Amino acid sequence: QVQLVESGGGLVQAGDSLRLSCEASGRTFSRYPMGWFRQAPGKEREFVAAISASGGMTYYADSVKGRFTISRDNAKNTVYLKMNSAKPEDTAVYYCAAASYCSGYGCYDVKTYNYWGQGTQVTVSS
Repeated sequence: QVQLVESGGGLVQAGDSLRLSCEASGRTFSRYPMGWFRQAPGKEREFVAAISASGGMTYYADSVKGRFTISRDNAKNTVYLKMNSAKPEDTAVYYCAAASYCSGYGCYDVKTYNYWGQGTQVTVSS
């Protein structure tokens, strides 16, 4: 069992930067691939970024590639999402998630992930 708690959301202006954090409970955090997803009002939850258990592989949605960076610190049981050049269309509730296993395209799929945080709101004003 993994419990996830996100933090770092808030209100920013377009072009600003923001860093989200997700702290996990348990001693086995380093075994889990981790992902960030987001959900805007009236829309389905969508993939943002993912990182392998070791941190050696990262995956990004085309909409955030080059602007967002996912990273993890296994010693701190924490995964991060650095958001640069924020856009109003980035406004959403952001969720972190842990997967027992993912590989390749599976890391992009919401159904791959077993554990979810409660989400943190990010609002980007124009």
